Amino acid sequence: MLIKEQLQTIHFSSAEKVTVEFLLNYPEKIADLTIQALAKQTFTQPSTIVRLAKKLNFHGWKDFKKAYLEEWAYLRRHFTKTDANLPFNKTDSIMTITKKMASLEQSAISDIYSLLEHQNLAAIKKMLLESATIRIFSQNANLLISKDFALKMNRIGKQVLHSDIKGEERYEAYTLTPKDCAIFISYTGENKSLLAVNTILKKNKVPTLAITSIGDNTLSRACTCFLPITTREKLYSKIGNFTSNISIIYLLDVLYAIVFSANYDSNLSRLREKGRAVDKRTINTDIMKEN
Repeated sequence: MLIKEQLQTIHFSSAEKVTVEFLLNYPEKIADLTIQALAKQTFTQPSTIVRLAKKLNFHGWKDFKKAYLEEWAYLRRHFTKTDANLPFNKTDSIMTITKKMASLEQSAISDIYSLLEHQNLAAIKKMLLESATIRIFSQNANLLISKDFALKMNRIGKQVLHSDIKGEERYEAYTLTPKDCAIFISYTGENKSLLAVNTILKKNKVPTLAITSIGDNTLSRACTCFLPITTREKLYSKIGNFTSNISIIYLLDVLYAIVFSANYDSNLSRLREKGRAVDKRTINTDIMKEN
């Protein structure tokens, strides 16, 4: 759940509500405010603000302010003119829909790129490279999307498996060891089945990566590493999972690319060698022609 949503839904004391109202109405004003200045601005006490931050699972004002400002900046970027749930309407022409979909998907990728950090990606790269087996836990469309990632990884010699038999996920979790790793893909980060799997993996010290929505959710807190999905869509009041799907595809492509780059020449040679042996497709244009 986003911090903004928590501020709107969690029960606060009367004194805390004054600060909450200020935070919701004037997020742009808090960047330069110390806890003392905010307390003065809202006619409260610094201790009230600390209690508020701790209710939201932050250590204190500084941690809360940093996270809240990052979220506020994120929500103002890229999608200010685009509705991720209803990106086109019933009166739009074919070419208008085409243009809007292109804009939507470009915005989704820019959105995710802006949230990625080198240090986090470097840690994930190390985890994937050092893992004997990578197992993906997900459901429905997210599972289908991840199959392309698994195919590409397997072709360069990195074993990626899927847990796609419903009810078997927890059994398969027990097959993993600390020498392996797991990737979870979940938009909400609150899928009970996946959380049960993660409990097993955590007990067995298996490194994990959560690909899930921004904000506070159980899966992102429980996993070793976290990558954010574009978080603009409602659960079901939407035409399709356009932005979440494209962001998952982009993130998995990034993961494949950074793993590939670690052994660039040998991986490229491996793909070419396998391609020459296996790919016998007929072509009708020179651009597809291999040397």
